[in-house]
Amino acid sequence: MKIKNLIAAVLMVPALAFASGDAVHLDKAPNLQGDNAALQNGARLFVNYCQSCHGASFIRYEKLLDIGLSEQQIKDNLMFTGDKIGDTMKIAMRPDEAKKWFGATPPDLTLVARGRASEAGSGADWLYTYLRSFYKDDARPTGWNNVVFPNVGMPNVLWQLQGVQVLESSTDDKGVEHKKLVLAEPGQLTPEQFDKQVADLTAFIVWMGEPGAGTRKAIGFGVLVFLAVLFVAAYALKKNYWKDIH
Repeated sequence: MKIKNLIAAVLMVPALAFASGDAVHLDKAPNLQGDNAALQNGARLFVNYCQSCHGASFIRYEKLLDIGLSEQQIKDNLMFTGDKIGDTMKIAMRPDEAKKWFGATPPDLTLVARGRASEAGSGADWLYTYLRSFYKDDARPTGWNNVVFPNVGMPNVLWQLQGVQVLESSTDDKGVEHKKLVLAEPGQLTPEQFDKQVADLTAFIVWMGEPGAGTRKAIGFGVLVFLAVLFVAAYALKKNYWKDIH
């Protein structure tokens, strides 16, 4: 009985964690799968802003060939250590050091988009909203907080691009409190430009979760077309076979 209870508790942890963010409205992430230019820019952003702490240990650098990059482009622009093209996109930081610095080991991001899908929206929607929802909070150890993931241990690594947001509260005539994010200090990009960069980064993280999704969908579409043609041929054959009987 104890083993069953333990298994049930383990299975419930992700559900409870995701449920805590369901009350927050998630913005719809642009669907950029198949847009190699967006995915390439997303890969650049991931390597420059995310991979210092977060690995993608289920993806090899050579897999980036699938989004239109050459082997030389990968080596020159996305590999800054002695890794080989066939190595996984892991990080050098040790888990025990990461836990000491951040309070928790930064998760691997290969499958984070698939793991964050919920009734409130897709994993892409969650990431797209989360990465744009950091605000300044001096009460937090990192100086940052997040509307989608309250009390998150991660700082806003994109703040120079986005600028500094603050969370403002107001109360309406009915006494209901409303909170909204306000850009207090502009960043290097306009809000529209920043949203585009986050959309590209989100698209790349989603792509990492299932690099073969495009091929799978293309094969599925081809199979459906084949079955449709086969149905027409089979129906014509059936009519011809039974015409003398009916």
